[in-house]
Amino acid sequence: MTLEAIQNINIESIFDTILSLVSAFILGGVIGFERQYRQRTAGLRTNVLVAVGAAIFVDMANRLAGHEGAVHVVAYVVSGIGFLGAGVIMREEGNVRGLNTAATLWGSAAVGACAGADLLPEAVLGAIFVLASNTLLRPVVNRINQQPMDTLAVEVTNTVYVIAQRDHQKKAMRLLEEILETAGYSTRDLVIHAFGDDAVEIEAVLLATGVDGDELDRMAQQLAEQPYISQAFWSPSTTE
Repeated sequence: MTLEAIQNINIESIFDTILSLVSAFILGGVIGFERQYRQRTAGLRTNVLVAVGAAIFVDMANRLAGHEGAVHVVAYVVSGIGFLGAGVIMREEGNVRGLNTAATLWGSAAVGACAGADLLPEAVLGAIFVLASNTLLRPVVNRINQQPMDTLAVEVTNTVYVIAQRDHQKKAMRLLEEILETAGYSTRDLVIHAFGDDAVEIEAVLLATGVDGDELDRMAQQLAEQPYISQAFWSPSTTE
């Protein structure tokens, strides 16, 4: 076994493997950096590991069984990465989150597979397009999501809830309106209910049917940090 392992050592092949893994490491790191910067579930290390792992498998298959074996391994990588992607998809109060992160992992695996198969220009192009999808398209998506949508069959409503002290009701409303206005969200309705003996619940129904969940989470956290606000959260609802 030892002698066979020694006989399998091929300096040229080793350098080829190093080049493939370094490429996968760098390109996966570029994709992962953008995810880490936005504090997504799968960040820098996850994307690098996915890209490098895919490169290792494809490079090994390419060396042991040639191009035909590499093609079979790539097929397994494509299907197998779905299990990892499913782990980052969450469903919260009727809102599915993590789909983009799962798709990014799928893209990282593709980039790594290209690097492992010695298709370095294709790997670079793949990384560029995955990164562009997560950056250049973001303003377009946000712009579309903030547009009011009139549908007869399905209506999506996103509501921001703030529970504040009754004595600071006006201050809480003013802060809520300022934060929403700064983020570019207009309100369709603003309702105030009594909440216990000394508090009120402010419900701000957003005009936009599509929202950025992470942005609303940050807004809710900013509201909840105020001493006169006990709770702040948002919730989507769908009625047919």
